[in-house]
Amino acid sequence: MAEFELVADGLRFPEGPVVMPDGSVILVEIAQGQITRVRPDGSKSVIAKPGGGPNGLAMGPDGKLYCCNNGGFEYMEANGFLAPHGIAKDYSGGRIERIDIETGEVEILYKSGDFGCSLRGPNDIVFDAHGGFWFTDHGKIDYAKRSHDVVGIFYAKADGSHLEEVIFPSNNPNGVGLSPDGNTLYAAETYTCRLMQFNITAPGKVAGDAGPGGPGIPVYRPAGYKFFDSLGMEANGNICVATIGECGISVISPAGELVEFVATDDIFTTNIAFGGDDMMDAYICLSGSGRLVKTRWARPGLKLQY
Repeated sequence: MAEFELVADGLRFPEGPVVMPDGSVILVEIAQGQITRVRPDGSKSVIAKPGGGPNGLAMGPDGKLYCCNNGGFEYMEANGFLAPHGIAKDYSGGRIERIDIETGEVEILYKSGDFGCSLRGPNDIVFDAHGGFWFTDHGKIDYAKRSHDVVGIFYAKADGSHLEEVIFPSNNPNGVGLSPDGNTLYAAETYTCRLMQFNITAPGKVAGDAGPGGPGIPVYRPAGYKFFDSLGMEANGNICVATIGECGISVISPAGELVEFVATDDIFTTNIAFGGDDMMDAYICLSGSGRLVKTRWARPGLKLQY
């Protein structure tokens, strides 16, 4: 197992880490309904409290945070781990929020019903070079109704002028990322544990005939008790997928080969983000135990657009 440095603990299901130039990490605490900044010394401060279930987080072209809010989960605790468990009883609806880091103001940029789109549980987000962003909708599970949403992958503009479900259906997509050249979209499906590839033809568009079953091309799927969560990209194009169950980070080449598996000690290992001058500081969310940890990565991560 790699050597990990504890950055902070006591977090309530942290995800969506954004590494800032000053070395701090802004992340969500889904179970707390808030956005938190973690300083290098481990101290924490609350940036905003959007409520619901803030999930994926990205810095936008205007210097504000863009947040995928899934509307909320119920939770259960077992064996020292906190875990989401179906749709919240007070589910507040899926939405995309824009958050001012300085003031904590939360603005709803898109909500379910806008542009004819249904947003059930927006999950992860990545900006492209054109100022737009892709995001996944992981959907919701309602155990009482024995139902599981059929969901998709969306593209939106940061100014609130455009929202489109580009890929439908998708099998509960979670992590999303772009290749270094911006021509390939990757999405990690949780329950199928598949990494999918989509060929981008224009901003917010993918080739509909890339694979025999439609736009998606399966890249990699592991054996074992594993489920894919969020992902981060390496500068060389490898895809680092946070893996829950048999936990760690699965590093997958664009050709679909497992480059390495970096094991962790939290079954809910959900996110990885890169920072540091050489982009080789890897920050990993160990969500079940409420920790943010840091390790030196073998290869540089890909710098994000913003």
